[in-house]
Formats: sequence, C-alpha cells, structure tokens
Amino acid sequence: MNTSSYNSFIFSPSYRVLRHIVFWVLYTFVTATILTSYSQGQWNLGRTLFQGLLWLPARILYCYPLMYWAMPQYLLKGRYARFGIIIFLWAIAGTFLNYLYRVNFFIPVQEALHYKNIVRDPWSPGSYALITTAAGLTCIIVLFKHWYIKQQEWMQAEKGKVTAELQLLKAQVHPHFLFNTLNNIYSFSLENSPKTPGLILKLSSLLSYMLYDCKAEEVRLEKEIEIMKNYIDLEKERYGNKIEISWEIEGEVKDKNIAPLLLLPFLENAFKHGTSEQLEKPWLSVDISVKGNTVKCKIVNSKNEFVPVSQNGIGIENVKKRLAFIYPGKHELKISEENNFFVVSLLIVLKNYRKQQTGLSPVNNLPVEKIES
Repeated sequence: MNTSSYNSFIFSPSYRVLRHIVFWVLYTFVTATILTSYSQGQWNLGRTLFQGLLWLPARILYCYPLMYWAMPQYLLKGRYARFGIIIFLWAIAGTFLNYLYRVNFFIPVQEALHYKNIVRDPWSPGSYALITTAAGLTCIIVLFKHWYIKQQEWMQAEKGKVTAELQLLKAQVHPHFLFNTLNNIYSFSLENSPKTPGLILKLSSLLSYMLYDCKAEEVRLEKEIEIMKNYIDLEKERYGNKIEISWEIEGEVKDKNIAPLLLLPFLENAFKHGTSEQLEKPWLSVDISVKGNTVKCKIVNSKNEFVPVSQNGIGIENVKKRLAFIYPGKHELKISEENNFFVVSLLIVLKNYRKQQTGLSPVNNLPVEKIES
C-alpha cells in the first residue's frame, strides 16, 4: 500500500466502518494472545478470542462516547477542566459497566458453555483494565488523527504563504526594475533622440517577458539571458562610450529552465549602485557559463571606492529569499566588495539536475568546484 492509499484508508470517511472493524479485530487478537500467554496454559487462544468477542459490545459502548462526544466537545475545544471531570466520572462509570456486564452476561455465558477456570469476581480488575485500555487507545488514535490533520492544514497554509510571498517578491522586482529603465528612456525622449523608438521596443520586450513569461515558475534560461542582454543594450544607450562592457556566455543554454528574474537584479544593481557612481570611465563584466545543469553567473563592476555598494537593496534581498525558497541547498551566492570593484558570483543547480552529468558534493549537492570571487 502506497502513501496515498494509506492516507486514504486512515482519513477518508469512505473507509470509516472498515477502519473500526480492523481496529477491533486487531485489538481483540492482540489482547487474546497476551491473556493466553498470561494464563500459563489455563486458557487456549480460541477461548480468549471468544471472550474478547463477548466483551466487544461493552468496550464499544464505553469507548465511543469518549471518541465522538467528550473529546470533540471538550478536549479538542480546549475545555480541559470539564474534560478532566468527564474522564474521572467515566472511569467510575466503567467500574459499574464492568460489574454489570460480567454479572449479567459474561460469566453466565461461560457457565452455559461449561468453561473451566472461570474468573467469577464481578469487579475483576483485569476486564476493567481491558475496557479502559481500549478507551485509551481509541482516544490516542483520535488525538493522532486530529494532530495529523492540523499538521497538514498548517503545511498547506505554509505552502500557500510561501507561494504568495514568492509572487510578492517577483512583483516587487518589476516596479523597481521598470523605474530605472523608464528613467533611462525618459532622458532620451527629452532630447528627442531618434533612438527612442528602438529603446521603447526593447522595453516592450522586457514588459512582455515580465507580464507573461514570469507568471510561470520557470522560464527558459536563454530567455532570461536575452532579457539581461536587452537590459545591457538599454544601459549602453544611456552611457554611450562612457562605459566598457564585457559580455561572455559559455556552454549550452538551450533546453534549460530557471526561475525568472534571478540574474537580472544583480545586473541592475551593478549599474545602479556601481557604474553610475563611478567618477572615471566605468566598466562591467558579465560571464555566464553552463555545464550540464549547473549555471554560473559572475558579474563584476567597477565602483567608486569612496562610495559603498548596497548589498541589501530590495532587488538583492528578494533574490536571496527566492533562492532560499526555490533552490534550497542547490545554490551558492557570494557577494564581495573591494576598493574599486564589486563582485557577485551565483551558482545554481537547476531542478532537472542529473547526477551522471556532473560530480556532486555529498554535503549539499553542489558541484565540488566553487566559484572564485
């Protein structure tokens, strides 16, 4: 029986009657086996099984009010004092139930069948212990089911919370990115530059990517890289010959999927907090390499040594959270700052990673090779 079938049997209302039958059969067999062993040969297994069946009506009568009334109405609703009083009174009631059942039914049936070694004590603590044990087990099962259901509800709520937060994080990246890009285009429009239509076309491509492609959990890696290239082209138009940009891609980027907008915020950060504040000629280097299903992205940009680069902006913090959510144990992010340059190194093992393609570290499933800062 697989996990799904097991959960269906335990929790589905369709199997309620069958579950109860299975429980009482198992309980009767186990207690009969224990009593047979305890009797030291005075009773055989057949007799103790029959005695267990005789006791089933009394045990069911004693257990089910606790399961379907006392626990749901009091214990599970936090009315612990009242539930404690009910349990105390129910324990007393159990002694009388044990007495009445033994005197009026259990002992007479054994006498009618001419059984030997009959326990004639009407208050027998052994049969009372079995009644209360059955009640205790059924209550434990009810508590376990209640706990399990609450755990599943909590997990679903957490999953929904994480999903909602991921959507929020992605949404927060969009206006932050658009704000900077639109500012670039606005500066050209003020000058009535003939390049403005081309820039608007590139922005249109970016908007299409964010409005439609980014709705999915993953996008094609080559599309994410293409968007990065468009962003660089937009920024190059802003800086003209004032900036030196190195762009290199190594490896096969096709047929690979990645969560959207994980690489772009670092590129945006390099322009916004790095090269834009550079007093002399700024420079930027972007290296992306793909080996198997491992993607490495290294972005290095010049900076004004007297102006610290923000490592905790909105975009960067969002990327860190999304990496933790989407690629737990499957990514490595290094951010370092020197006097006149800033380095971001990101490694991601994509989700469709296969062991035979690259060597894996046994600790965190990351490739043994590390990114050099």
